Amino acid sequence: MRADLLAGPVEGLDEALEAVDAFDQALVAGLLRPQPAGTAGPTRLADAVLGTPLAAGVAEAAAKAAAGAAGEDHFVALAAARTALLGSVHDALLTRVDEAAGRQRGADVVPVAAGQPTANLLTAARAWLSDLARCGWQGLDHEVVSGAAEVVSAMLPDPSLRRLATLLDGFAAELAASCPGASLERFPLRRWGDLWSRGMLLTVPGAAVAPVTGTADGRLLPLGIDVTEHATAAQAQVHAVFEPADGSAPRLVRASVSVPKPDTVVGAGIWQLMRPHMSLLAAAGEGRSMDLTGMPVTAEGDLVWSDEHARPGEPAEAFATARVALPTATAPVTAPLDRHPARIAVPVFLEGYTTRTDDEGRLTFTVAGLDLVVDTDRIPAAGPLTPEAVAKSGACIGLIRWDAGSFGVQPLAVETTVRKKVTAVHAGAWAGGTTDKAGARAEKAATDAAKVLSERAGRLLRK
Repeated sequence: MRADLLAGPVEGLDEALEAVDAFDQALVAGLLRPQPAGTAGPTRLADAVLGTPLAAGVAEAAAKAAAGAAGEDHFVALAAARTALLGSVHDALLTRVDEAAGRQRGADVVPVAAGQPTANLLTAARAWLSDLARCGWQGLDHEVVSGAAEVVSAMLPDPSLRRLATLLDGFAAELAASCPGASLERFPLRRWGDLWSRGMLLTVPGAAVAPVTGTADGRLLPLGIDVTEHATAAQAQVHAVFEPADGSAPRLVRASVSVPKPDTVVGAGIWQLMRPHMSLLAAAGEGRSMDLTGMPVTAEGDLVWSDEHARPGEPAEAFATARVALPTATAPVTAPLDRHPARIAVPVFLEGYTTRTDDEGRLTFTVAGLDLVVDTDRIPAAGPLTPEAVAKSGACIGLIRWDAGSFGVQPLAVETTVRKKVTAVHAGAWAGGTTDKAGARAEKAATDAAKVLSERAGRLLRK
């Protein structure tokens, strides 16, 4: 990997982010009665998209917002402009990563989904988000925030609306925890701006549907597992190289599983909840390939996993895959709504680097003269990989990410020396089960907690 190509400024990036920040600042006071400083935000968005198909609609929306007369369609236009600017940042950064990795990216276009969700529920969601924009973060109160509850409840039973419902539910929970807004000294401007604009665009009929565009037949070679865990939910995303049976070029794919969980199930215990839904987890944990037949796959490279389309294959060591197959794999396209700098997570293989830990405990890889901050906070407690193992490593399979103005790396697996022997340590090594003492204790604790919760639930139902 030519890590040195990640260095240096990206033309136009700062200007695009400044326009986004100006609009996010305008949302603090709200757009119902915008103050002189607040009118600059929508105007900056309009200026930033001049010469694009969005220009006329965003210019009108900015003028209406400046007059305090913006309607729901105007808010959709402003959200689209903000999303487009962040999408341009995403594309510029991703081009830089592809150049550094020497990787080609697919030229396919993500097709427009067919089917339209229930229009009245989308309209209700858009109305609530519009009310948020009008009152602003400083004007938040429980009456405004609670308006999402009925909309979310009505959406959840419909699978086509569940994506938007989940976003609105989480967003409303964050806002409720921050009420009243007038008492807050600081606001998470970029995060709330992201949630607001994404929610607004997902109210456009058809925007939330991710169509399946084909099927995959061939061999799947896992690289590593990215684990995300919250108090009430957990997700595992397997990054892999797929070798088509027809002999065409290998490509990068992903397969994900998400599950709700009680807050008492933590660490390695989460694998018990996810294993029944995806046999790929066990294969990745055991260092084994999977043979796929007719597996549904989207244009973005996401496998819509179904165990009936997969069977265990031959052993496939992840570092061998990273050294041999990963450099030649093409990357998938990105759907328009997913073009955001925070979504960048590109699998790479690094070796020949030096490691350094500063006085604040931050770990850094120096690769070809470039310092890459290692995001040790993303190393899950559900596996044997630790920051100490990463610091002593000589090779790493990781995800290149971009945060706070610079590129960094999230380790998925490393090669390190244990008792004078090179050993691979994977974040997802316990996905299929473990004999490791720490992992076994965590699994047992999760089993006990699940039994207690099941008994309590049974008593409640009998009552």
